[in-house]
Amino acid sequence: MNPLENLTLTAILEKANHQLKAELPFVLYNKPCSNQLIGLFQKNDSLHFVENFEEVGFVFAPFDGKRVFIPENQSENQTAYFEINSSLETDFNINLKEDTEAKIKFIKLVDKGIKGIESDEFTKVVLSRKEVIEVFHLDAMILFQRLLNEYPSAFTYCFFHPKVGLWLGAFSEQLLQLKGIDFQTAAVAGTQLNLDSEKIVWKSKEQQEQQLVTNFILDNVKTVSSNFTVSEPYTLKAGNVVHIKTDIKGTLKANSNLKELLELLHPTPAVCGLPTNNAKNFILASEGYDREYYSGFLGELNKDFSSQEKSTDLYVNLRCVKFEIASNLKMTKANIYVGCGITKESIPEKEWIETVNKSMTIKKILDLDI
Repeated sequence: MNPLENLTLTAILEKANHQLKAELPFVLYNKPCSNQLIGLFQKNDSLHFVENFEEVGFVFAPFDGKRVFIPENQSENQTAYFEINSSLETDFNINLKEDTEAKIKFIKLVDKGIKGIESDEFTKVVLSRKEVIEVFHLDAMILFQRLLNEYPSAFTYCFFHPKVGLWLGAFSEQLLQLKGIDFQTAAVAGTQLNLDSEKIVWKSKEQQEQQLVTNFILDNVKTVSSNFTVSEPYTLKAGNVVHIKTDIKGTLKANSNLKELLELLHPTPAVCGLPTNNAKNFILASEGYDREYYSGFLGELNKDFSSQEKSTDLYVNLRCVKFEIASNLKMTKANIYVGCGITKESIPEKEWIETVNKSMTIKKILDLDI
């Protein structure tokens, strides 16, 4: 493994800007509750794909399709430690207006999903939408610093590849952590606004949705693993919303591997639905847009930390935004992705409101009037 080189925060952000200007791939990321920013800067613009999950580097996987990765052996590793800075300022303007047409379209989509459940096509489906906002004079690295400041308990990242685009995100949903043969994953579902002054109460619809995810994971991973432990469900804070979370731990069997485990886990019911194939086919045929890397996964792949065993640490790409970039490195449009789990008890209007609440995670760093 290439040793990590320590830089100042300013220097590592300048390095990222240089890569962006030169149209060279890079990723900056910060793990939950850490003040260490890690950078992986690819030395050429080649587009690499994961083949067998024995590769070493940073993987960026879409909801459906080939998994991109930045190979460690063709990149510079650098790191920086930082402190929360609440005084970040920049000069920008954003045009935002309520999109009634998008609301009507999404409500119709949810209605269609509920009808699919009633006709036994699937028991749950996760439906999403893309919100496009015009933006002016936004700087990618300033926005990334805002993410670091606003969401210190989240996995925060900035990923760029000229053939993939510029993506930023902040979220707490871990897909999988594997150290040696021991792994940890989580079932996360159910959503409501995080109102610090009120006690969180989960309704039956949200509890059932989360239990579906838990059962799916347990039923699937038992074929390749053993020695399970399952936590009691608890509330997870993710930006301005909260979810129900259950931690699941296990050990890979001797004849099993990371690739098999990931193929069983992704896509989970938290981003797709149940049964998986039926829900996925409905999503691809009905949503009317390409999710791209939204609801895929990303993170460290087979990192070797000195004397420790190889470690893989992957997260679900949920609260994220893709930017279109002008020639002066300023963004011109922000594509914000949000979704929600649909069950037989779903109410279309409320599901729309849930997506609006989730979009605030990204809109907050854009400094929108929400």
